[in-house]
Amino acid sequence: MGATRLVILFWALSAVDVALALAGARPSEVAVGALFTYDSSIGRAAQLAIELAVDDVNAEGTVLSGTKLNMVTQDSKCSGFLGTIEAFQLMEKNVVAVIGPQSSGIGHVISHVVNELHVPLLSFAATDPTLSASEYPYFLRTTISDYFQMNAVASIVDYYQWKRVTAIFVDDDYGRGGVLALGDALAAKRAKISYKAAIPPNSNLDVINDVLFRANMMESRVMVVHANPDTGMRIFSVANKLQMMTSGYVWIVTDWLAAVLGSSASRDIKDMSDIQGLIVLRQHTPESDAKNKFISKWNSLARSRNINSGLNSYGFYAYDTVWTVARAIDQFLNSGQQINFSTDPTLYDSNGSTMHLSTLKLFDGGEQMLRQLLLTNFTGVTGPVQYDSDRNLVRPAYDILNIGGSGSRFIGYWSNHSGLSVAAPEILYQKQPNTSTSAQQLYNVVWPGGSTTTPRGWVFPNNGQPLRVGVPIKSSFKELVSGKGPDNVRGYCIDIFNAAAKLLPYPVTYQFVTIGDGTRNPIYIDIIRRVAANSLDAAVGDFAIVRNGTQLAEYTQPYIESGLVIVAPVKKATRSAWAFLKPFTLEMWCVTGALFILVGIVVWLLEHRINEEFRGPPRRQITTIFWFSFSTMFYSHRQNIVSALGRFVLIIWLFVVLIITSSYTASLTSILTVQQLETGITGLNSLISSSLPIGYQAGKFTKRYLTQNLNIPMSRLVPLNTAQEYADALNRGPKHGGVAAIVDEKPYIDIFLSNYCNFRIVGQQFTREGWGFAFQRDSPLAEDMSTAILQLSESGQLERIHDEWFSRPSCASDDDSEVGETRLGLRSFSGLFLICALICLFALVVFFTRIYWQYKQYSNFEAAGEPSAPDADSAKRQQRLSSLGSFKELIQFVDKKEEEVRRKMKRRPSDKDNQAAGSSYATSVDSA
Repeated sequence: MGATRLVILFWALSAVDVALALAGARPSEVAVGALFTYDSSIGRAAQLAIELAVDDVNAEGTVLSGTKLNMVTQDSKCSGFLGTIEAFQLMEKNVVAVIGPQSSGIGHVISHVVNELHVPLLSFAATDPTLSASEYPYFLRTTISDYFQMNAVASIVDYYQWKRVTAIFVDDDYGRGGVLALGDALAAKRAKISYKAAIPPNSNLDVINDVLFRANMMESRVMVVHANPDTGMRIFSVANKLQMMTSGYVWIVTDWLAAVLGSSASRDIKDMSDIQGLIVLRQHTPESDAKNKFISKWNSLARSRNINSGLNSYGFYAYDTVWTVARAIDQFLNSGQQINFSTDPTLYDSNGSTMHLSTLKLFDGGEQMLRQLLLTNFTGVTGPVQYDSDRNLVRPAYDILNIGGSGSRFIGYWSNHSGLSVAAPEILYQKQPNTSTSAQQLYNVVWPGGSTTTPRGWVFPNNGQPLRVGVPIKSSFKELVSGKGPDNVRGYCIDIFNAAAKLLPYPVTYQFVTIGDGTRNPIYIDIIRRVAANSLDAAVGDFAIVRNGTQLAEYTQPYIESGLVIVAPVKKATRSAWAFLKPFTLEMWCVTGALFILVGIVVWLLEHRINEEFRGPPRRQITTIFWFSFSTMFYSHRQNIVSALGRFVLIIWLFVVLIITSSYTASLTSILTVQQLETGITGLNSLISSSLPIGYQAGKFTKRYLTQNLNIPMSRLVPLNTAQEYADALNRGPKHGGVAAIVDEKPYIDIFLSNYCNFRIVGQQFTREGWGFAFQRDSPLAEDMSTAILQLSESGQLERIHDEWFSRPSCASDDDSEVGETRLGLRSFSGLFLICALICLFALVVFFTRIYWQYKQYSNFEAAGEPSAPDADSAKRQQRLSSLGSFKELIQFVDKKEEEVRRKMKRRPSDKDNQAAGSSYATSVDSA
């Protein structure tokens, strides 16, 4: 029984070992499919590259060790239908991955098949950006997407400052997807595709001729060609016959042409003559030993098979694609996965179908295989082979070539790391990214026609369609723009536009489109919106260059300065016999008179004790005070000032008198000669702070500025259309349904004031803008017209046209100093009067301090000068001292001449000495 159990256990363990061995066994061979067009520029290079890659993989001991890579190839023969059939045939052979196709159109179809069967599809040539991982999860692009190529084209367009291009493309998935990406890339550079010339696939020369003829009638001379090799070469042949390969044209060609040139071992001289001066992009592959070794092996194999075509960049990507698949299969097998296929229940043959759909098997490990492919990370002949989160190859880069002679020359690189440069991308990737405009660089280009001067890239379109120029028609200000129809438009703005158009370096035909019925003003921003919407090509007239307009259209250089001003009604000053009293208010007159008297009194006090001219009887002294004070008004005072304090006060006072008399003279002149404001609005501040109604020109930007910038309520704004409405509203005034002032641009006000004399500009111009012509965004016409306007200005013609239409207002003045006279009040001079009063107070304080000191000294000398007396006389002496210190005595002291006081004070000490000497003598006699 025990032996039986041991035997059973032995067999069980043996069975487990066998199962484990079978589970971990690697297949001896794994099939991979390849689908491309054998007889094509890309196919010939790819076929040999794939063969070399398979041989290298099978010879390599570290990848797929013990497993042979078997490549099953099918020829799609440049046919979408046949390519799809060949793809189904590949799927019947249980391939774990498919390399190809080279056509983006076939890629779209096959991607649906591989999604269903879970077989990864790796394309080395399908560059259409719309082949995305979000729609086709089992599609993996092993070359550079046209998304990056179109960004490179946009960088070249931006580098030369072109704004519009014509896209010439084959109208299939590949062409449409590329042009869609080009449009997005140009938009990011503020450029655009102005015309799309779509060529149907397999078109003959007549069809291509018609398409290029229409493209040639458009304005852009920058042609971007995104086609396949067969159609592309016919495009250049036709373009050469249409004289589109001459000076002034720009041709930028995507990488298909580089593939053609690289594959042509012996280039046709005729074909090269058709493509002189072109800029061509080519996928960049960094130099390396592995790349050089592969090129050598590819050339040797091509020679051994008598293949005349050469190797192009797609051959490099085909070679690396095989290695990508081999490494992914190796990792797949190393992880313990098995290659198994199962029947898809959704695929079956019904009703006697002979399509054999049931032979298509579902790859059970497809999801794991796709995951290994996305983890690829190695360095191949094309450089780093690694995928980012969007399943694009990292470090996309392009060489930029210039066709000339029998070959091409290098002019720079493009990479998404640093944009355009003349340094290799692999060097720049080691530095910080820098895509600034100043860092972009290319070598010089020889353009079509042999020119080395950068083409303008634009001409006026030769499509027989005149430029549609919108013109606003209003019922007033006809000096600017007026007209009753497209053929009868005239005015200052029209003359400027016509003169500038004649200076353009190319002929321009245009037709005016009148906008407005002539009774109400059109809304100007709506006209600009029509330009932005391509309903009009340009807008000509009195268009102010304002922020919301520049967001919609491209403006020229201003041809006249403009800005918002305020106009208000004025009236002539009434003549009056008492007009000389109007310069000052009553308060000002009273304070000024009081100050005159105060200064006279102060000067009299300071001079009275030392100046004989300020002494005498009381009546004379009072007369002197008034005469002196008021005579200073005319600087005709006769009295000489001898004290230092008096002179100090007088100097300050004479300065005050100078300011007062000058202000009085200016104000009186204004009153007698200048007009008066009726509403009290003297400028912008008073306009905002008031609550009075304000008029503005309907249709212009003034309304938006007043409400949004100045925060003036809409309820205060009154739209007006004509100059007559301006005058009527101002004459009626706020009390009778009119307005207190009108805010409008200065050119309009100049015209208005030339006809209406009872209004004036008040305050200063408070905005700065100008009038210009509006064109569609990024239109080269805007720049050329700006240059023409500058030429008109430099030649003086701009000023001559202005003088023909605008006459200097006969009854108006731009000087707002002649408007809005106001009486001068105390507030205007309060600071000056305060300074003068403080100086007078200071002088009086110093004066009375000195007087008090002298008075004390004088009192002491008086007391010391009394003779000695018996005690009986002591009370009498104290009574005298008290009397001497009274206020009356102080006033009497102040009235004394200072010279007399000093003389008495000097005499007192000498009298005292004499008395002392006499007393001593008497004492000695008595002793004797």
